[in-house]
Amino acid sequence: MTILDSGYLMDNEASCLPCPPEEERRIIEELTKEAESNLKEGNLYYVISNRWFLDWKRYTGQDTGDCPMDEHHPSGTQFSNGLFSKEADRPGQIDNAHLVKSGSGGEVNDLELVRTLEEGRDYVLVAHEVWKKLHDWYKGGPALPKKLISQGVHHKSFSVEVYPLCLYLIDSRDNNQSVIQISKKASVRELYDRVCSFHKLEKKKVHIWDYFNKRKHSLMAISNRTLEEMNLQMDQHILLEVQHNGLWSSGFSMDSTGNELALVPIEPSRSSMTIAGGPTLSNGHSTGFGSSLIQGNNLSSVRMDVDDVCGPLSTVTKGDRGGLAGLQNLGNTCFMNSAIQCLVHTPPLVEYFLQDFSEEINKQNPLGMHGELAVAFGDLLRRLWSSGRTPIAPRAFKGKLSRFAPQFSGYNQHDSQELLAFLLDGLHEDLNRVKHKPYIETKDANGRSDEEVATECWEYHKARNDSIIVDICQGQYKSTLVCPVCSKVSVTFDPFMYLSLPLPSTATRSMTITVFYGDGSALPMPYTVSVLKHGCYKDLTQALSNACCLKSDENILLAEVYDHRIYRYLEKPCDPLSIIKDDDYIVAYRLPKNHNELTRLEIAHRSKGKATLDMINGGEWRRFGTPLVTFLGEGPQTGTDIQIAIHKVLAPLQRKSYFSLTQTHADKENGTAPGVDVDQSNSCNMELEQTSNGGCSYQLSVTDDKGLSCSPLGNDSIIGPCESIRVLLDWSDREHDLYDTSFLEDLPEVCKSGFVGKKTRQEAVSLFSCLEAFLKEEPLGPDDMWYCPTCKEHRQATKKLDLWRLPEILVVHLKRFSYSRYLKNKLDTLVNFPIHNLDLSKYVKSKGTAHQSLVYELYAISNHYGGLGGGHYSAYAKLIDEERWYHFDDSHVSLVNEDEIRTSAGYVLFYQRVEPKMDAGGSSKFHSPSS
Repeated sequence: MTILDSGYLMDNEASCLPCPPEEERRIIEELTKEAESNLKEGNLYYVISNRWFLDWKRYTGQDTGDCPMDEHHPSGTQFSNGLFSKEADRPGQIDNAHLVKSGSGGEVNDLELVRTLEEGRDYVLVAHEVWKKLHDWYKGGPALPKKLISQGVHHKSFSVEVYPLCLYLIDSRDNNQSVIQISKKASVRELYDRVCSFHKLEKKKVHIWDYFNKRKHSLMAISNRTLEEMNLQMDQHILLEVQHNGLWSSGFSMDSTGNELALVPIEPSRSSMTIAGGPTLSNGHSTGFGSSLIQGNNLSSVRMDVDDVCGPLSTVTKGDRGGLAGLQNLGNTCFMNSAIQCLVHTPPLVEYFLQDFSEEINKQNPLGMHGELAVAFGDLLRRLWSSGRTPIAPRAFKGKLSRFAPQFSGYNQHDSQELLAFLLDGLHEDLNRVKHKPYIETKDANGRSDEEVATECWEYHKARNDSIIVDICQGQYKSTLVCPVCSKVSVTFDPFMYLSLPLPSTATRSMTITVFYGDGSALPMPYTVSVLKHGCYKDLTQALSNACCLKSDENILLAEVYDHRIYRYLEKPCDPLSIIKDDDYIVAYRLPKNHNELTRLEIAHRSKGKATLDMINGGEWRRFGTPLVTFLGEGPQTGTDIQIAIHKVLAPLQRKSYFSLTQTHADKENGTAPGVDVDQSNSCNMELEQTSNGGCSYQLSVTDDKGLSCSPLGNDSIIGPCESIRVLLDWSDREHDLYDTSFLEDLPEVCKSGFVGKKTRQEAVSLFSCLEAFLKEEPLGPDDMWYCPTCKEHRQATKKLDLWRLPEILVVHLKRFSYSRYLKNKLDTLVNFPIHNLDLSKYVKSKGTAHQSLVYELYAISNHYGGLGGGHYSAYAKLIDEERWYHFDDSHVSLVNEDEIRTSAGYVLFYQRVEPKMDAGGSSKFHSPSS
């Protein structure tokens, strides 16, 4: 089968002469800025290979975000840190061939994009004028134009429709199948125009049916409604019927009212063809908003898709055997199916939505979705709880979801927890019983008890937010902030819908780091420490501090050494340790605690005939060893000050044999008797004296931060106070005789090359340890500073959370995914979560909950299998009034044993409060309200 669609013809313009890289960058930045200031629906954007675009960015000197985990790039020499040491070459022609599907003959198949592409990984989008300029400079292609469309209801946003809606048209006259690519924003009228134009038919003699799952659902009348509004899905079928002599090609004759009269059999055809696609060029992650509409307050008047209806809604009751229907996967919608199955097996929600809830629909709430999301969810829940196990296609619901939450539109994989958060919040706003929210000014505690303030905050919250979701899903926690400067304490009580708990990692990693003394008080020493595999810099710093017995007035400064230079300082405590590779060379410097207030002196070494070629002085000198770091005093510094500091930090490296010779000579001159032990520091003081008197001193050069330029540093040179001074120390034969440089060389790698240690097994963690990690006191991040009302400044306060009030339905999100510039990671840690009798009483601080049960029972789990690049979602759920568990894997539903549901795929856990019940012996037992 082929796909014919209208392409975009570029103007045949003369090629432009290449510009200097900096000029190309400037022109493209200006064109991009101009395009971004004039966004409107219909603007053309072009898909360009990210591979080629990164080459162009490197060529024009832009930061490509390369980091240690990136693969080596063919252009440029890559350092161990993932960056490049030379300018990249000018890229060749634009090559987008790998982005499009290829036909059987190897030719590009009419520019249909590969479905699995991701923006930022496989391609980038550039404005029309940017593409035009790049194509003028570099040629190549093919051109892949796409249109800008608007999405959303409350907050309109623009997005490029990268994939058009792909529809399979079946001609009922001969069963011939063809493919139409058209924008989801196109109208039904445009679809008719496209089909009639290709088949040369009159519109009045044509019917096009929604033929999802190859079943007739609804006749699409010619109108301006968009295909998105008609709930048409990617890759679904539509049916073409043509009237001939009063008969329709479906085999039915129509009377004057349009009713089918007689069946006429049709012989199938084996031929196939394709409909040429018109001028629409767009994103095709097509999902429309649904056709379910509220008419008045009568839920029975809600119009539904025929394919989803399993029986009259009025007959659906809690007592019917239902809840075992699966959900069809509409294209990477397993994340949605998993979340929905957990919600539709939440007992209080089932009871609520099986009743008439129309009186509680809030159409006026500006934060809601005019009740449409609640109605769509209610419709879907009723269908799932109708008798039978026939899988349901949640097209109408996905249409509503895409309309009100464009971030979930299309057919890419998404996060089930993010969808759950949106659904719970959206259902609350659609069902909020408060029609006019009062303005309430929060009062200060003014010495009142936590109980009184918490109750007041909860009442304020309920005065503006009152729904079934608040009733069953919302709790309250206490947040305590403490200013590290003035010790100001701020306590607030805030509602929560779910708990997002971190997973404490138990996997460890051994790291060998060489520690240098910034004050020259001792020789450098390597230390091997064990840290959490997914820890951060502060964990390594703490482990080293303990290992080397760091003093209370000292700090550790970490640095990465590459090519005998300090490539970077590891000064951000929250950066992940995964940035450091096993073959990196990491050193640590013991420095005074107030080193940030002093001038940092960085000393690199070079000599003739050493290991690594240096770029300075035509290669006459070669760098060697590990740079040393020390600190100077406050204010301007002279060359002599720097000489003294270098003597001091090098003192531990002095050779004993040199001490013997120089000290014997000094003893004879000073009359000291042989055999008397003289302090080693005297030799250093002698050297310092010679330097201060204008005698022997080191040959030093001041360099820039890359060490690529230098200027001699004399003893009388004056250097102003600055953050860092970098000098090169030229080692002559005299220095080599005086110092043992072996302590500066042959540093151990973080993990010895070629050594394969025992594979670390990630141990299981308990749900309670996750909760305790969530509740522990910790400092706010540098990007999340708190404004202290007493200091009148932003401070990095410490924050402590406590549970105060727990809801009937407790949703627990296990934070398996972590994202940063350098790392995207999923933790497959097995969390040992209780299925029965989860007792949280020791974690709830409110004394007012003494009469309330704080014991919970698990009833549903949203699972995620696989990694970040793809993966799959499913759900486990316990059927209401049953003690049996079921596995909901899209359309497939199967029985599962309770001892099989606790796996490392558990992602979102759903618990329900259980109440104590007295048995015949007078003892208390817990039971679920639904049992």
